[in-house]
Order: sequence, then C-alpha cells, then structure tokens
Amino acid sequence: MDNELITEKNWWKKNWKWFIPLSGFVLIVILTINSNLSGLSDFAQTYVDPSLCQNAINEANKNNQVILSLGKLEPIDKLAIMEGNSVYSNNNKTVNATFRVSGKNGNGKMDISADKNGEKWEYKNIRIRIKKTGEEIKIIQ
Repeated sequence: MDNELITEKNWWKKNWKWFIPLSGFVLIVILTINSNLSGLSDFAQTYVDPSLCQNAINEANKNNQVILSLGKLEPIDKLAIMEGNSVYSNNNKTVNATFRVSGKNGNGKMDISADKNGEKWEYKNIRIRIKKTGEEIKIIQ
C-alpha cells in the first residue's frame, strides 16, 4: 500500500477567486449606502420642518406674477418634499432646497435659499421655475 501525504490547501488558496470580487462589491455597496444616508438626513430635516417650504410658498403667493402664471400656490404636501432636494450646511443653519409647487393654472419648481435665525427662517432667495413656459419668477433675491 502506497501512503502519500495529502495536504489540503488553506482557506485563502481555495477561496480567493470569489472572495476578492465579493469583498469589492460589498465595499462599493457600503460606500454607496453611506453617501446616500448623508443626503437622507438633509431630506429628513426638511420633512420634519415643513414650515421652511410653506413659508416660502406664502411669500410666493404675495407675488402678482406667480398668481398670473400659476394661480395661488397650494400648500406643500409631504410628497412634494420627498420628491425634492435639500442640502443643509453651516451646522444646519443654512439650507438650499428645491421642491414641486402647483396652482390652479400650472406647476413648477421652487428653489429656496435660507438661513435660520433662532427658530425662524430668513430667506435669501426664492424663485419659481415654470417648465412649461421656461419662465423664472424671482420672489426674493
């Protein structure tokens, strides 16, 4: 009888071909989730503070050009905030946000830029972009 010494390959030698691509994929997924979560926190903050958007709509409803083009803007709904985009900076005291607005005559996108002073937002810029006509209405600049 012939006794040969059979040596088993170690784990790394047996599994490196699938381990390297899988670990690269997992790393990409983790980095993607991490980058998306930072944007998610800005969205959540806007969602929790709807007065930021609603006060901007109230300002826009005082503008005659907005009333003529879109009609009186309807109150902001949670879905419009979810569809929009917001970026906070300066320790969450400055925000740039975009969200959908609509009135009886049409709809558009509202862009706002504001700074928080205490509990109140002070708007530096409010404008409405109307896609259908390409018109841009500046409320505050």
